[in-house]
Amino acid sequence: MALDLKEIALWPGRPPGKGAISGPEVVGTKGAGSGAVSNVSLPRMRVYRPIKPNGRAVLICGGGGYFRIQLEKESTPAARWLQSRGYTAFELIYRLPNDGWDAAAPFADAQRAMKIIRSRADEFGIRPDAIGILGQSAGGHLAGFTALQPNRKFYDGADRYEAVSARPDFAALLFPVVSLRKPFDSTRTRKEIIGEKPTRSAEEAWSLDTYASKDAPPIILFSSADDPTTPPGHNLALFQALKQAGASVELHIFADGGHGWGLGKPGQTLSQWPELLATWLDTQMTKKK
Repeated sequence: MALDLKEIALWPGRPPGKGAISGPEVVGTKGAGSGAVSNVSLPRMRVYRPIKPNGRAVLICGGGGYFRIQLEKESTPAARWLQSRGYTAFELIYRLPNDGWDAAAPFADAQRAMKIIRSRADEFGIRPDAIGILGQSAGGHLAGFTALQPNRKFYDGADRYEAVSARPDFAALLFPVVSLRKPFDSTRTRKEIIGEKPTRSAEEAWSLDTYASKDAPPIILFSSADDPTTPPGHNLALFQALKQAGASVELHIFADGGHGWGLGKPGQTLSQWPELLATWLDTQMTKKK
């Protein structure tokens, strides 16, 4: 059982930043884009409230190469699973560069979402020091950037939500885009964020491992060895950089599963990732106490 679904707008009026779109929001009905949303003009969160909250919350960022957001296949199943375990889950519907927004728009939306959740923690029965972020594929890039660069200024704001930090207390990245450098230069994420012919400095500036530091929140990483889109080299680079920096990080690489595996299929080893995440989170929260 769970409470009724509600949505929270991220901004009081027009969202900050350059760009604009026209026409209604689009939800895909065919192929790989089935159940994915695009043409987002109203960035917001869908709130999945459990009947018995455990005091923890997770902001979830579905993937889709920054040209769509895989709700049905990625973020929604994760949100419902976390909700079933007592977590208050917030599914982020963020703006997309491919729709005509500036490349900074999704990062502004993720920071703002974290601040809203932390500011309204009492309302949702959440500990303000137990708010994490989970991202898949391009959403993993977005979640990772939010975790590693929470103080990067992507927008100007002065309302009550801006009085708190956007830093997640933990992060889980599933088959994420980490590096925008060669040999990982064929992702749609790279194209949408820094263009088809970026400078080397742009590649560095938007690669997650550039910002590995001992101050990073605890991070858990999941990859599939046969992922053709974001092979394990992405997570390996981030794991090594975080480990070398002295951060708390854990890495799981499954033998098969491909890309965009959601909760996984029955019989797949990678379908154990939600339980592995839950155990890891319990450990992190115990350490905090």
